[in-house]
This record gives sequence, C-alpha cells and structure tokens, in this order.
Amino acid sequence: MKNFNGKVLFLDRSDINTDEIIPAKYLTENSKEALKPYLLEDLKLEGFNVENDIADKEVIVTRENFGCGSSREHAPWALEVNDINIVLAENFARIFRQNMFNCGMMAVQLDRDTIDKIFTTFKGKETVVKTDFQNSQFTFTSNGQSMDISFEISSYDKSLVEAGGWVDYADTNYS
Repeated sequence: MKNFNGKVLFLDRSDINTDEIIPAKYLTENSKEALKPYLLEDLKLEGFNVENDIADKEVIVTRENFGCGSSREHAPWALEVNDINIVLAENFARIFRQNMFNCGMMAVQLDRDTIDKIFTTFKGKETVVKTDFQNSQFTFTSNGQSMDISFEISSYDKSLVEAGGWVDYADTNYS
C-alpha cells in the first residue's frame, strides 16, 4: 500500500483539469518518471509557484470537479511519480477518480463544509495529514492545531488501495 501521509498542497480552485495536472504536450513521454517535472506546470492559480509549492508535498486538498477534462491515466501517474498519492476534494471527475483508485491511490470526496473548514483552518500554514486507513480517518495538524476528519470509500476502492492498484488486485483475485 502506498503512503497516504504527508505535507499538504492547498489548491484553492475548482475545475482543475487533467491538462493542468499534466499538459498534453508531455503525453508522448514513455515513462511515468519522465512526467515528474511537468506536474501542474500549466496551473493558473493566484499565488501558486510550481517550482516552489510542489516540493515535498504528498497530499492535495482542493475544491470541486478535480480531474475534469481528458480521461487519461497520465494525470494520476504525474501525481504518483511526485509522491502525491491522495487528493481530497468536494468531488472529482468520474474517470479521474477511478483512475486514481486503479493506480492504488486515493481520491477522497469530502463535503463542501468540511473542505471549507480545512481551508479556513490550515491554508497558508505548513500542514501535515496522517491517514488512518483502517479506521477511515484523516488527522490534519499544523502549529499545535489538530482536526480529525472521517471519510468513506467503497469496499471495492478500499480493496484496490490495499492491493496497490487494479493490476495487483486482478492478479490476486482473478488468477
């Protein structure tokens, strides 16, 4: 199972599409590693600096409709190769969300009030998330502040995460 703990990258915008996650001009690259330097290269977000803001982040917290646009696995791959295995948002484009789980990663939907509370409490601060996968709970911490948030994912998606993704899940369950 992948790591679902780490420092948070706050992307305070809705409708971040797959072309902003990984620009289409890099889709000819023939390895996940080749995608690494281009993550969020075309993201337009006030105050966001791609060269400084992504470094050492492992969790994204964002708004609604994350991963909209083209339905390609390259967007989750670009996150994965940058050690970002979890995105928390109000909701996701359906195919992006399933591609995340198929890669053994997590795209977790939280209600708008919870996302608002996370942004209000932690945005602009160095924040860390710890994930208790078995008990379906996140713990956000920053400068002595702490917040526990419960989450739900389907038993099937949980199985994909535990297996490390669809391929390993299929090898175990359909051999």
